[in-house]
Amino acid sequence: MLNPFILRRCPDPLSRTRCLLYHLADILAAENTIMAGPTQPQVTDEVWDDDRVKSFLNMQSYGDESEDFHILLKAYRGMRPADFKRFLTFFIEAGRQPDATDKDGRTLWDIAEKHRQGADFIAIRAQAS
Repeated sequence: MLNPFILRRCPDPLSRTRCLLYHLADILAAENTIMAGPTQPQVTDEVWDDDRVKSFLNMQSYGDESEDFHILLKAYRGMRPADFKRFLTFFIEAGRQPDATDKDGRTLWDIAEKHRQGADFIAIRAQAS
């Protein structure tokens, strides 16, 4: 988007034209770059080995939140469905509670129901029962 403040800094018409051209070049360059955040390039098709999937089991909750719920939520937010399926197997084998609730009494599955991509995760939970 063109920033109107850039043109105010340029005193004469020739300078304004140069400023405008430089700004448009920056915009076009930015459109050709996919960024995941301010400085991080987007990573797709990343391989998650079992050690990386299991590393989520070591997370600790904040404050008085259920540790099992916290771990499930972080895994749900950070994993693709195929990786989450493997994670849920490890989670249950570790004696964790897949139906743990947050401080408002919601399970991860209650939250996932409201998300567009949540159906895949809910189906994984149904298979794990």
